[in-house]
Amino acid sequence: MTEELSLSETGAVLTEPDLVILEMEAADRYDAATQLAERMYRAGRITNLAGFLEQVSAREHQMATGLPGGIGLPHARSEFVRETSIAVGITRYGHSVDFGASDGPATVILLIATPAASFSQHLEVLATIARSLFRPSFRDSLRRANDAEVIAELINSSLVFFDH
Repeated sequence: MTEELSLSETGAVLTEPDLVILEMEAADRYDAATQLAERMYRAGRITNLAGFLEQVSAREHQMATGLPGGIGLPHARSEFVRETSIAVGITRYGHSVDFGASDGPATVILLIATPAASFSQHLEVLATIARSLFRPSFRDSLRRANDAEVIAELINSSLVFFDH
């Protein structure tokens, strides 16, 4: 049995309304990641906020995490992560955050946190969410939702893992 199947079978919820920030305003990509990581920390999904943010920052220095279509996808595998989690920021109208994408700054930011030992799960989550985010209709649904519960459901339903 693979990690991915066991994750879906346990009914793990990758995001929840408390991990969604609507009308986000962030000075830069690090501020955006900090705001989202603080939500994860308060929810008990990460154990060391500063340590986790240091790893997210190190990842950002390796390679930009912006995707086409106005998406920021900061992420890290970390020993400070209790369970695979995604926090979502939808920027306030007229605001955006530069994550280094070739087509411009992001208005939808997804911070992905996975436990250090879950390498294959980390790749699976990144690949699956990226596939969803490449669909303009999915990006537009996230931007238009304006409701944390709807956004959480959109993300969770997009990450139903495949039967291998």
